[in-house]
Amino acid sequence: MLRSVLRRTSGDAARSRAARPAPHGPLWVGFQAGALRKTPIRRNPLSSDFARLGVPTSLIAALEARGITIPTPIQAATLPDSLAGRDVLGRGRTGSGKSFAFLLPVVARLTDGRPAAPKRPRALILAPTRELASQLEESLVPLAKVAGLSYLTVFGGVNQNPQVRAMAKGVDVLIACPGRLLDLMGQGAIDLSAVTITVIDEADHMADMGFLPMVRRILDKTPAKGQRMLFSATLDQGVGVLVKAYLHEPVTHEADSAQSPIKQMDHHVIRVEKADRVGILADLAAAPGKTIVFTRTKHGAKKLAKQLLQLGVPAVDLHGNLAQNARTRNLEAFHSGAVSTLVATDIAARGIHVDDVELVVHADPPAEHKAYLHRSGRTARAGKAGTVLTLVTPDQTSEVRSLMRAAKINPTVAAARAGDALLTELAPGARTFLSPEEAQAAAYPNKPTDQPAQQPRQGGGSRRRGRPSESGGSGRPNHGDGPQQPRAGRSGGRSGGGGRSGGGRAAGAVARRLRPAAPAVRRRSARSGAAAAEFRPGGWGRGSAPPRRSRRWRTPWPRPGRPQPGRGATGPAGRP
Repeated sequence: MLRSVLRRTSGDAARSRAARPAPHGPLWVGFQAGALRKTPIRRNPLSSDFARLGVPTSLIAALEARGITIPTPIQAATLPDSLAGRDVLGRGRTGSGKSFAFLLPVVARLTDGRPAAPKRPRALILAPTRELASQLEESLVPLAKVAGLSYLTVFGGVNQNPQVRAMAKGVDVLIACPGRLLDLMGQGAIDLSAVTITVIDEADHMADMGFLPMVRRILDKTPAKGQRMLFSATLDQGVGVLVKAYLHEPVTHEADSAQSPIKQMDHHVIRVEKADRVGILADLAAAPGKTIVFTRTKHGAKKLAKQLLQLGVPAVDLHGNLAQNARTRNLEAFHSGAVSTLVATDIAARGIHVDDVELVVHADPPAEHKAYLHRSGRTARAGKAGTVLTLVTPDQTSEVRSLMRAAKINPTVAAARAGDALLTELAPGARTFLSPEEAQAAAYPNKPTDQPAQQPRQGGGSRRRGRPSESGGSGRPNHGDGPQQPRAGRSGGRSGGGGRSGGGRAAGAVARRLRPAAPAVRRRSARSGAAAAEFRPGGWGRGSAPPRRSRRWRTPWPRPGRPQPGRGATGPAGRP
């Protein structure tokens, strides 16, 4: 009987302990359960941080596989509210981890087992650029794979048919740029009436690019009762309009705003002469490690990349004039380390995450301080150190001084020329220069270096006007570039194979050659006034009559002895 009483007493005590609320969250519950079983439960204390925020265990494992174990400040601040379904306004500088701050709640709240209907996504993520959309897709892939969700990335510059077919099958998470999304909505390929979660990433960048009217049109098509999250580096006036119009009682969280510089980042301003600018850039880019060089214009990025290749530094460019496949190829070459130098415009200053970028060089100072901070944010990411250099020519000194004052940066200022020891201190390591051919092959391995000369086509002349054919026809008059070949036919292409009509038909050419040759006709040249013999086999082309002069032509036929404007007399003493 005593043993039964003891059993009941211990059972009641265990039940009472289990019924008491855990004072310290899930970790305390695990400790208690381990104490009762006398077998300690070993949990990773780093991953428990995400667990305390409410992230599902399966998603925590996916993050650990990518080496992400500690939430960033913006993630720790926003995840409890976003996982609860509240509207969130998060502000954080570039590289603060905003992507997973909204990708985790999007995936966690869609794991309810409901399938996506055709053309009707369940979650929408808007991104300003193609590169940022692709970066978000890359971060979403492991989370969506664990949760069993489908996803699609939509942007312009590529064929829309694969995107339309994928939407017809049903997509859970849609990552899109505003322009292509509106196009597909207008075609009826996408319906946003079933969207429950809407995320706007880099909202301030969308405002700078003029995308806010398109964003408003998109948000008007989403349900008003759905959850909406807006993440931005700064809260400008245009972003504030979106917040007031579309977010319902949002919870605002700010961590590491764009105005706060990174402590692990060293800023330097180098005064250079224009003649030494390219040589100094080549010296810095030839140092070990990955380097991003920023320019203001697309033409400047393309030109500087070519100059670095000529100096033996493998470099690729990234700007808006490149096709999507070229942008993807160049960015992948920089990601993989095949090329250590990327010359880019501000298109790479947002959302492009590349590991281990040690040096950021502003070859052209940006126009505003926000662009400077976003550019510089490509280095010193995830707690690592980085160096930022700004090259300043004498005419840019006052502009850069105002820029640094607005960015609240106190840089180290020095002057340098090509080959100075200061460059080695800023970018240490042995310089590696290749031959121009080797640098070209390293940057573009699939691009042929030597273009073979184009061989003329057999059986006729070129289709383009002005290219001489094998049979001697030419579509343009001779302007002193060499002796002119005798013309055959009206346009030079029907009977001789050249000119506009193109010729090149074997049967017609043979038939024209078999025609009886007409006697040489002496015709006076309208330019020089000298008599010139012109051979016309078979007459004027297909017929034997000369071409009729169009009445719309105001210039009459040149007559002997009558001067032409700017040409002088057409014949000696007005006679042939």
